[in-house]
Amino acid sequence: MEITTRAKSLINKKLSPVLMAFTLIFTGLGVSTAVVANDAPYPNKPIKWIVAFPAGGAADFLGRQMAAQMGRQMDQSIIVENRPGAAGIIGTEYAAKSPADGYTLLTGDNGAMVFHSAMYKKLPYSPSDFDPVGFMAKFPLILVVNPETPFKTGAEWLAAVKQNPGKYSYASPGTGSPHHMGMELLKDRAKLAIVHIPYRGTAPAIQDVISGQVPMMIVDTAGGMAQIKAGKVRPLAVLSHKRIASLPNLPTFEELGIKDFEVTGWQALFVPKGTPTPIIKKLSAELITAMNNPELKARLQEFGVEPAPSDPETLAKFIDSENKIWHKLIIDRKLSAE
Repeated sequence: MEITTRAKSLINKKLSPVLMAFTLIFTGLGVSTAVVANDAPYPNKPIKWIVAFPAGGAADFLGRQMAAQMGRQMDQSIIVENRPGAAGIIGTEYAAKSPADGYTLLTGDNGAMVFHSAMYKKLPYSPSDFDPVGFMAKFPLILVVNPETPFKTGAEWLAAVKQNPGKYSYASPGTGSPHHMGMELLKDRAKLAIVHIPYRGTAPAIQDVISGQVPMMIVDTAGGMAQIKAGKVRPLAVLSHKRIASLPNLPTFEELGIKDFEVTGWQALFVPKGTPTPIIKKLSAELITAMNNPELKARLQEFGVEPAPSDPETLAKFIDSENKIWHKLIIDRKLSAE
């Protein structure tokens, strides 16, 4: 062990051998303690996981399930903190301004990482304020209608809407949500004219569809499967590229003649920009391990979530492809959240 300057000065003062020995021991212990503290492996304290949506929703469910499993794997507490508001902007901004030390994680979705940057003139954060960790899951989207409407199939729905431009309206959980954007892409590809009625969340939107205040909406499996199974809303088609296991008899819009069409809600894990690469790699590995856990996978699928873990590079490429599709649509259709 190298003798510190402080220790050398004490030796030069010709201290007694016993006192000098104790001084060197405690000085050495101080140096050793500092080294251990500074080199402690990650994570060595609780981690905060930001969910920018209210408790009880799909994003909250996924975040809490993942936090619990990854926390067990890393033998460290991961605490979910809900910071809802402004279509996820409040919580996302908070995460963007947090230290880039691996102790703040964020559930990011289509809105926060793709749609908002094109739909808002002024956004208090940028998607580039984050480093990707990995894709987590997809939420299949389904077109549903009030059971009292005359639409029995997706084909009937398409024909009626095309023949009556502007007659029908649809609800969504909010402007800029995947549900809203999915319908806008459908309107663009199928040349439809339907009036958008935004709500603040899936629950009030689907309740108005059930009551007949609004005839239709696009809902995700996590937020609408219970109402579908109970017969409170009628599903007509899925927006996924393939049929989904939970509703195997429901056709895709591609089967109904709309080519190259797929929209899903998705959520991924992000950290503030500048987080050390070794920490990102560790978090990515833990995320993939967690999502491949059979028990967790079963819980997610039962809730209507499709696990789809990936590494940071795959997530970054996916977001680039999403930006090309959605930013063009937003500009072409003059969509705005302001």
